[in-house]
Amino acid sequence: MTGPHNRRTVLAALAAVAAASAVTSTGPASAAARSASGASRPGASPSPVPDTAVENHFWTTYTDWRSGSAAGTRAVAGRRPGLVIAAPAGTLEYTDPHTAATAPWEYATWTSPVHHSAVPATEVIASWNADTPAGTWIQIELLGRYSDGTDTPWYVMGRWAAGDQDIRRTSVDDQTDGKSSIWTDTFSVDDAASGLRLTHYRLRLTLHRTPGTRLTPTVWRVGAMASDVPDRFTVPASTPGVGRGHELAVPRYSQNLHAGQYPEYDNGGEAWCSPTSSQMIIEYWGRKPTAEQLAWVEPDLPDPQICHAARYTFDYQYEGCGNWPCNAAYAATYRDMSAAVTRLDSLADVENLVRAGIPVITSQSFLKEELTGAGYGTSGHLMTVIGFTEDGDIIANDPASKDDDAVRRIYSRTEWEQIWLRTKRYDATGKVRSGTGGVCYLYWPTQVSAAQRRVLRHLGLL
Repeated sequence: MTGPHNRRTVLAALAAVAAASAVTSTGPASAAARSASGASRPGASPSPVPDTAVENHFWTTYTDWRSGSAAGTRAVAGRRPGLVIAAPAGTLEYTDPHTAATAPWEYATWTSPVHHSAVPATEVIASWNADTPAGTWIQIELLGRYSDGTDTPWYVMGRWAAGDQDIRRTSVDDQTDGKSSIWTDTFSVDDAASGLRLTHYRLRLTLHRTPGTRLTPTVWRVGAMASDVPDRFTVPASTPGVGRGHELAVPRYSQNLHAGQYPEYDNGGEAWCSPTSSQMIIEYWGRKPTAEQLAWVEPDLPDPQICHAARYTFDYQYEGCGNWPCNAAYAATYRDMSAAVTRLDSLADVENLVRAGIPVITSQSFLKEELTGAGYGTSGHLMTVIGFTEDGDIIANDPASKDDDAVRRIYSRTEWEQIWLRTKRYDATGKVRSGTGGVCYLYWPTQVSAAQRRVLRHLGLL
């Protein structure tokens, strides 16, 4: 609950304090970004659509993979188009900073076209869905252009493999150019109050494989969420909409049942809110690790799939399981699953997703007294929104519970809305700390219903 996210919150708090005098901004192109999709929300009486300061853009189709520039990669068509190694562009040596092992790797690259963001952004979070068989891994990088016409360096957004036998999946610290920095998995403009924004970006994929083999990763989806993060301690209370009285049958798992287990993954289950939430939603969609995949877990431990999720979402640089894109990438390792990290503007978006049958994993931080019934305070915690009461209050599967039966909670709509959507808060000592401002993970199968397709398209995720 308060383990891996502590480091994210401490780092992000520095940016929040520096921007304490910034004015609230929703971005000049925000309304156009959302309305341009032309898609309507599901339901007879859709919730009101606010202006948005968020834009999602992803490359997923055969045409997408044939765009941009390739050096040794090729697009593959089929039911799920992707990008693979065709003929390596060269060989490099990579020294894993977490094992000190050096090994040669053949590599090939794909660089996306330049994307002009409809929302000039203060934050960008990349996410990806890929298959990386043993002997392969991928690197994801971002190159941006600022509103002053200058460019960022190529920032590493992640080095990732589904397993941990070849490299250790990792974020990369200490990346900055004096205008922006990478905080684990998030590109952030250093001084949002200056007016500087990221207006364009491109992503680069580097696919690696063991030399002399025909192995290849397959990347099915890569893209980013760009947002002009508003500067706010509070948000206006919303009116309950189409989500009222709707609840999804999501499995319930407690992270606290795993306290002290596998301490090499951020000291054990008390810090596993993110993988526990991810596993709940993966299983909601009917996917689960096999007995063979779980064979490494000590026999007789409850819910061994939670230990599995912790191991395979763990970021060895972050030293935790709370790396947002690593959780999404883990979800997408399951059969025919898609996943993305994004930011939502309001509970209206959550209501529309839940009404369409898509639960939402949300990130928030709060003092104990700010969320009635939680029984704890946290500097960063993940839970899943699975429904709404008839009065519009939140029904959440909260993994910070004593056991699986206690996971389902009902939280006050107005309290929960504040702690999730605010971007600044005060800690117990009165110091200004950051809030995530609506960050969430969304997981869905490649084959979706018409209603699910409408709401995902509306958010720019399809």
